Amino acid sequence: MRTIFSSEQITQLRRNPCVFSVTERLIHYTYEFKKRALELHAEGVSPNEIWIRAGFNVSIWKKNYCKYNIRDWRQLVKTEGLQSLTKLGGVQSDKGPKIEGLIDADKVRRLELQVRYLAAENDFLAKLRAKRAESNSGRARNTNSSRN
Repeated sequence: MRTIFSSEQITQLRRNPCVFSVTERLIHYTYEFKKRALELHAEGVSPNEIWIRAGFNVSIWKKNYCKYNIRDWRQLVKTEGLQSLTKLGGVQSDKGPKIEGLIDADKVRRLELQVRYLAAENDFLAKLRAKRAESNSGRARNTNSSRN
């Protein structure tokens, strides 16, 4: 039985730059995440640790979910090459439809998420600067060094 995500979990998953798309029952990861996950796994990092490092809460999935994804992606790369990671699903017995331009769409989605994140970070920093300026405006400045 598959994990069914709540609307709150879906919203949270959509915020993660490693997620290409998500529905109530499916998560599609970005090509970059799949590729990096395979690299990290080859270096000896455990599948759960890979997902944790990517900002996921692994407790929402069934046991061995991350392990099986890595296994499926390795099998795809072994049989069909790195381009096979652009498929939306996991291992497809019928070889699935070829989706042209998926890597470009994947990059666009990732970059849109990154822009949203950076905009939020800039807003936060602007508020922080304004607060700091407000708190410093009432203080007397050090004028000892300017006296003769």
